Amino acid sequence: MTVNDDSFTNWKNREEIAESMIPIIGKLHRERDVTVLLHSRSLVNKSVVSILKTHRFARQIAGEELSVTETMPFLQALATLDLGPSQIDLGMLAATYKADDRGLSVVDFTAEAVAGATGANKIERGEGRDVVLYGFGRIGRLVARLLIEKAGSGNGLRLRAIVVRGGGDQDLVKRASLLRRDSIHGQFQGTITVDEANDTIVANGNEIKVIHADDPSSVDYTAYGIKDAILIDNTGKWRDREGLSKHLRPGIAKVVLTAPGKGDVPNIVHGVNHDMLKPDEQILSCASCTTNAIVPPLKAMADEYGVLRGHVETVHSFTNDQNLLDNYHKSERRGRSAPLNMVITETGAASAVAKALPDLQAKITGSSIRVPVPDVSIAILNLQLARETNREEVLDYLRNVSLTSPLRRQIDFTSAPDAVSSDFIGSRHASIVDAGATKVEGDNAILYLWYDNEFGYSCQVIRVVQYVSGVEYPTYPAPAV
Repeated sequence: MTVNDDSFTNWKNREEIAESMIPIIGKLHRERDVTVLLHSRSLVNKSVVSILKTHRFARQIAGEELSVTETMPFLQALATLDLGPSQIDLGMLAATYKADDRGLSVVDFTAEAVAGATGANKIERGEGRDVVLYGFGRIGRLVARLLIEKAGSGNGLRLRAIVVRGGGDQDLVKRASLLRRDSIHGQFQGTITVDEANDTIVANGNEIKVIHADDPSSVDYTAYGIKDAILIDNTGKWRDREGLSKHLRPGIAKVVLTAPGKGDVPNIVHGVNHDMLKPDEQILSCASCTTNAIVPPLKAMADEYGVLRGHVETVHSFTNDQNLLDNYHKSERRGRSAPLNMVITETGAASAVAKALPDLQAKITGSSIRVPVPDVSIAILNLQLARETNREEVLDYLRNVSLTSPLRRQIDFTSAPDAVSSDFIGSRHASIVDAGATKVEGDNAILYLWYDNEFGYSCQVIRVVQYVSGVEYPTYPAPAV
């Protein structure tokens, strides 16, 4: 047998193992609300090839490829346990087991590592929490996709309704079509049908009522059977407490804004300050996509090296508020053609850092340029540190942060030498450290942080909603502090 034959046989064997993983992962998700991860990447509803590619990606972070032959025994062990709702990372299980020198079997080690999710310790499955989307634009539709994807057993978040302004003929059909197909993010993973008689879109079995309203104060959500819901305002029309309070109608318990909040509205970056929210807070903001991209790595660098001052330059994809061709706009430069120009504009991300990281004394400034790409941006974070270091140390530190720290869902890491913006479409992290572009000299560090300003940000929104809903389940093994 030739070497090529050996490689092909190995691939087919791994394909077979990945194929046998799918029903186990699906059953754990549907029946027990367990999300199986691999280095913070969900394996739920993934194809054979996608599972193998996710395993292969580990080599960029851990230095070597992780094989399904290594993770399958842990998955099989999980299937035998009395698990409650949780997130379990096979990559972390494999890594911690390899580092453990007690000689435990995979079964015994796994049972110990996830003990907090089993038996008397496990969280009881709840009834789920109603969610309403106010607005159905770029972020609204991606949040809808994520909510439908995460419906799982039906005991988590349930998208019950979408509120939009009244449309014309075939309004429902057109909105369903925008959910079904997206020029950037591809096809919806599942089936969508439209019930025009009942103003309902049915997506993967989830019945979503479409409510037409021009004013938040005109809607009584209890009339649609909605109760104690979280409303996600993705219009950005109201940003202060007074305006957002209009959403606190019968059936709505909390309001989450997908834009920077003004005044005393808390700006939350999941992974950094979400645990500071007061349980009785009814109105909160998820800040901006750029704030979510820069605050987690800024916190990581401040924790390890200290930060005296910094500047962030964002090279941002164009957005819906710009014009396709030159036309009137309340902002002078944004009126110029978005797909034909680089457009200098402002960003509030730097000033928003103070709300998310109030203990950070460093002054952070910022500016932004919109460029002719439809999605994925990059933030260039230039920091003066409190102590000198070197590039290798910083990269090793950030690589470990992306793997094992509490920020591992927010910060990703790539060492791909040919990485470009389109490679990060669909990334679920708030930002991705580009190792090849990182520059460090003495007390100066310059980080290049890619981020999918649409999808990665939408994932951060969902994490905040899960947290305030009480359905953000613990992750095992627990990340290092």
